[in-house]
Amino acid sequence: MSSPQAFHPPTKLKFSTKLAYGIGELSGSLPSNILVFFFLFFLTDIAGLKPGVAGIIVMIGKIWDAINDPLIGWFSDRTRSRFGRRYPWMILGSIPLGFSCVLLWTIAPSNDQTIQIIYYTIIALVFYTAFTAVLLPYSALSAELTQDYNDRTNLISFRSAFSIGGSILSLILAELIFSWVNNEQKQYLILGLMAGLIAIISIYISVFGTYQRYTKVTQSYPNYHRSSSLSFKEKFRLILTNFPFICVMMIYLCSWLSVQTIAAILPYFVINCMGLTEEHFTRMAIAVQGTALMMMMVWNYLSHRLGKKVIYLMGIPFTIIAELGLFLLQPDQVTLMYIIAILAGIGIATAYIVPWSMLPDVVDLDQLKTGERREGIFFAFVVQLQKIGIAVALFVVGKILDSAGYVPGSPGQQPDTALWAIRMIIGPLPITLLIISLVFAYLYPITQTIHQDILSKIYENNKPHY
Repeated sequence: MSSPQAFHPPTKLKFSTKLAYGIGELSGSLPSNILVFFFLFFLTDIAGLKPGVAGIIVMIGKIWDAINDPLIGWFSDRTRSRFGRRYPWMILGSIPLGFSCVLLWTIAPSNDQTIQIIYYTIIALVFYTAFTAVLLPYSALSAELTQDYNDRTNLISFRSAFSIGGSILSLILAELIFSWVNNEQKQYLILGLMAGLIAIISIYISVFGTYQRYTKVTQSYPNYHRSSSLSFKEKFRLILTNFPFICVMMIYLCSWLSVQTIAAILPYFVINCMGLTEEHFTRMAIAVQGTALMMMMVWNYLSHRLGKKVIYLMGIPFTIIAELGLFLLQPDQVTLMYIIAILAGIGIATAYIVPWSMLPDVVDLDQLKTGERREGIFFAFVVQLQKIGIAVALFVVGKILDSAGYVPGSPGQQPDTALWAIRMIIGPLPITLLIISLVFAYLYPITQTIHQDILSKIYENNKPHY
């Protein structure tokens, strides 16, 4: 093959396209954030389930969520329709996503614990099936709307901004609903209803706002929708021999295991270890997410000059320091608690941007090697591993609290063993995970120069030869 010519992708993404794509993230961020922040607490302190049983329900839902990822990713890669590969899944899956979001926060129709377990488990399975059917194809669109190295970071920054904005919105809604509605059961039901409605509306806005760009890109690249002759097993083997993909997968897994473990244990920490009311938990979470939202533009700017992995190596140590601070925090240090929240948000912003902007570059490398584009299956495996990890982590959190003697429905009145367990979960555990993620970020090999070379070779391999 002759030396590759310079590759010039289609025009840069319009602001309206990036905005529409970002809005679609609300369909996942609102339902998932209220689940992360409140669901375990809802099951134990509102529905009245034991922490161990609640942890099992969460784990079953998350494991199924992980199992269906590669299946839906594989099917969406092979979907052929006038609307492309991803949009039919997004359009059809949004309705059951919205309805099941409401049912998750409805008190089970019986006080019998067996019936409660069956009810919440079935609804969780339906919810996570619809969630994957919408969010996995939506995520894969980031690799299909543009192949420009920096444009992808911009696109992911929009998505991340709405992800954080959705998290903040969910917390603001929670605080408003909790203050306006006295009945605790109705509080969570109304919160679920709002999240479900927003999920449906936002995904339709995203579909209408990005479809024109999608058709333009897919018509510009030769063999963009080329059918694969590889079996599912062969695809799995090729993916796991892609070292840059392994790096991205571990960065994403470890960073979000850390973040979501803290999110799940944070209400227990604020209420029981700090002796504060529930309002302080939502305000602290808003401080974290608000800081991350403001830092998004800063890290995006630095990424264009320093590279994706460099900003991750710069940002995550801030979160590690914050987690150590939470572990050492004492009940009378409320102001310091909010300072730590701001410190955590500085680093968390890079966890939103970096893994998702690296993954499309890995897809391009795979296309160079195989001649096929398989965004769905790549995104599916990353999300699958993360979901399995979170399911196991939340199960372990529930079991640790159970074995440490945590008493459901007794906020602020827990034994010392339970308080110490909460501190261990919020400090040493997530710190270890983030250190592992830094190692894999350091080893990630695809720079902007290497990525440009990959695109040029893809273009050279696919252009007509006379």
